[in-house]
Amino acid sequence: MPQTALFFWKKPSLLEKLFHLKERGTTARTELAAGLTTFMTMAYIIFVNPSILSSIKGLQHSSAEIAAATCLAAAVPTLLMGLFTNTPYSLAPGMGLNGVLTYTVCLQNHVPWQTAMGVVVVEGCVICILVLTRTREAIMKAIPMPLKRAISVGIGLFITLLGFMNAGLAKVDAGAGTLAAGGMHDKAALLAVLGLVLTLSLFALGIRAALLLGIAGTTLIGLALGICSLPHQSLLQPPHFTTLFHANIAAALKPALWGTVLAFVMSDFFDAMGTIIGLGQQAELIDEQGNLPRLREILLIDGFAALWGGLCGASSATTYIESASGIAAGGRTGLTSVVCGLLFLVSLFFAPLIGIAPAQATAPVLILVGFFMLSTVQHIQWNKIEEALPAFLIIVTIPYTYSISRGIGFGFIAYLLIMLVQKRFRDIHPVLVVVSLLFALSFVLS
Repeated sequence: MPQTALFFWKKPSLLEKLFHLKERGTTARTELAAGLTTFMTMAYIIFVNPSILSSIKGLQHSSAEIAAATCLAAAVPTLLMGLFTNTPYSLAPGMGLNGVLTYTVCLQNHVPWQTAMGVVVVEGCVICILVLTRTREAIMKAIPMPLKRAISVGIGLFITLLGFMNAGLAKVDAGAGTLAAGGMHDKAALLAVLGLVLTLSLFALGIRAALLLGIAGTTLIGLALGICSLPHQSLLQPPHFTTLFHANIAAALKPALWGTVLAFVMSDFFDAMGTIIGLGQQAELIDEQGNLPRLREILLIDGFAALWGGLCGASSATTYIESASGIAAGGRTGLTSVVCGLLFLVSLFFAPLIGIAPAQATAPVLILVGFFMLSTVQHIQWNKIEEALPAFLIIVTIPYTYSISRGIGFGFIAYLLIMLVQKRFRDIHPVLVVVSLLFALSFVLS
């Protein structure tokens, strides 16, 4: 082979230069499948977010517009995350915050939706300032490694719970307000069980695309059973951006809404932080000292996602725990996020097609992802009370209270108390003290 030809043959591809695929032990094909898997497990937000926000006065007949805003709010930060941090994290409007914004801020307190979106923009700006001043980074670095591992395990159990609820195998008892077992006589729950059997079988056979094939196979079974159906309307629908850039930031800065802004900051700040840590553990990106590469950029894009979601009129966007499904499918680089982000852009025009896959098709993937994330529990030293008890509280509180930030708060406070009782004052990081006190205050006020 001529020397010139040999040079071009050995020259790394553009994808290799951008994402360092070989260094992370992955391939472009694996990353493509991982990105598609992440998207399929996140795509529900395109339809769920409009169903929640359309309850707000002024948005009742704007489901299509909110769906377009949701796609745009997810696509831009997800692409930025992939290109600038090279991590397989994907972002979209967060479940929970969109409910609080709708039912508490807008419906209960009669705040116009434009002002509510302004609150989200201000919240995102505050988080970005905390990142630029290195405050958020300092907090993440102050978290002891055992607690970071516990956060990963707790999120794994949380994802499993979401999977069981999406499958219909668990449900909320409206009368008692507690979790109860679902009924196997329901066709939807039966579909989820068949999907779980299929996905587990594919995974046990060592098929790399097991999670993605599981979603596709379960969807086909659902179509055959009549549980889901092909869309009746035209697949190609031009997007309408009537909610874009209508956030009333000036109104959101009024003193009456400062408490609301603070509540959004606290919830978004620690939920995202816990998710970033948990996903980093699963993707094996966190080193033995607990450091995550390009942490500052990750946190900054996550903060930008919040304010961008408000500008789009889609509520606060954040890093999604469903990114764990793509990581479980082998995603290790930002190419996974780029693929997911591009699919959100495509969804602007083909939203009806995306809605074919039912929740029961992605539920088995979430359950299996929970299993993957649980493996971190073996690295916690259960014979050390100062490590084991806070870790235990984090692990159980996250799924039991349906809140990542509350679980982190319980763990922080427990760790601080044990250190104080044992008079190990030198082992207490000052940042951890401040954050623990803030958590304690928020628990009392809430």
